[in-house]
Amino acid sequence: MTTRAVVEGVGHYLPERVVPNSEFEATLDTSDEWIRARSGIERRHFAAEGETTSDLAAAAARAALANVGLAPDDLDTIIVATSTPDLTFPSVATMVQERLGMTRGFAFDVQAVCAGFVYALANANALIVSGQARRVMVIGAETFSRIMDWTDRSTCVLFGDGAGALILTAAEGDGSGADRGILATDLHSDGRFRDILYVDGGVSKTGTTGHLRMAGKEVFRHAVEKLAETAHAALEKAHLSAADVDWIVPHQANIRIIAATAKKMGLPMDRVVLTVADHGNTSAASIPLALSVGCQRGQLKPGQLVVIEAIGGGLAWGSVVLRW
Repeated sequence: MTTRAVVEGVGHYLPERVVPNSEFEATLDTSDEWIRARSGIERRHFAAEGETTSDLAAAAARAALANVGLAPDDLDTIIVATSTPDLTFPSVATMVQERLGMTRGFAFDVQAVCAGFVYALANANALIVSGQARRVMVIGAETFSRIMDWTDRSTCVLFGDGAGALILTAAEGDGSGADRGILATDLHSDGRFRDILYVDGGVSKTGTTGHLRMAGKEVFRHAVEKLAETAHAALEKAHLSAADVDWIVPHQANIRIIAATAKKMGLPMDRVVLTVADHGNTSAASIPLALSVGCQRGQLKPGQLVVIEAIGGGLAWGSVVLRW
């Protein structure tokens, strides 16, 4: 028998404020048509004044617990993937632990920007497979609206705020690709490309938060190439192929990247869970948001094979193959 990390529940939270593309027209040389054509984004959510990443994360966590009728102390671990924490420390995960009233276990953050949720899932899987935890809450939560340069039309129109949560629990499988749960993970990074997507501030360098900076064409090129490669690599590790895939749930950054990656994998767009039009790029939150929304829509069903893939600053990228 093989221990698998099986998806038990999902949940998400989006801030109340919805920002349509048209809202940027008053301050930037841009338009709804321009933004849609280049990104597929129509609207996004922005956190309210005083609403923090931990607020969003805790709300998504509560939704995931309610989804399966669990109590906070049923969890062994909370992992939060974020690049926009409330504070330098302590971690957002420990703040969520306190907000939930969880009095046991341990909590920590993972920072791999837009690939953060994939990295966090891989860590959660390792904890469960090794026996260090039996039930892990994995959250992606971001308030990227706090690190935008509102004069840069190439970046500030792309990002939004939100949080999504996934609960993984240990279950026994027979070790085959037919098992439910995480079947394979594939992680990569290459620091030589850090200058094409970064934030220009930090504690030890400038003492400021800084703003997001991105070389869009370069990021696009790396994203399409690397996302397809990592997805195929993870499928090979699971002894499966693209023909076995029911759904791709990609990082929701740009509809053109998503479409090009699906094409490289030989999969039609009707097998891709899409939320980018409504959420924009929510970095580490985008995949768990898409998983939760996909469940609400009735797209994701037990037994289906799902490929999760993401790339972010670092560059860091990776994928997870799991059976829902």
